[in-house]
Amino acid sequence: MTSTGFGACRTNLQKQGNDIKILAANRRAGHNYFFLDRFEAGLVLTGTEVKAARAGKIQLTDSYAEVKGNEAWLVNAHISPYSHGNRQNHDPLRNRKLLLHRQEIDKLLGKTREKGLTLIPTRVYLKGGLIKCELALARAKKLHDKRAAERERTAAAEAREAMHRARKS
Repeated sequence: MTSTGFGACRTNLQKQGNDIKILAANRRAGHNYFFLDRFEAGLVLTGTEVKAARAGKIQLTDSYAEVKGNEAWLVNAHISPYSHGNRQNHDPLRNRKLLLHRQEIDKLLGKTREKGLTLIPTRVYLKGGLIKCELALARAKKLHDKRAAERERTAAAEAREAMHRARKS
């Protein structure tokens, strides 16, 4: 007789949490876009790209994903050349294929054809020895949306500070 008590669930969550190591994050994207949906995709990389990525030499600023020819591609993501690579080192800005299920690709193709929606890579991470990319289906923020978000952040910070001062005295 086996039981799956609280301890078993906790160890599974700990294993999942320890499995992920973030290699690069696109923090600016959260400021410029509303995220509607997120997808996890694998990346097709060469040997020197994998070594450079594991060293954290990835830049996601100004990068995006697109669906063309029934395939998903990561465009304009910069992976620096591997420091110990030879003359066959990779091109830093080449387009990289994203590995998604057919249904996900079809869904993304339909959604990105809508006006104003785009695919933005939010982070690249190591999960179970594989390099994954998190994509977000996003809509661009207007200037007034950015200002409203900044006001909300400022108000929340002031409220936290007031609570902290009240707790201290």
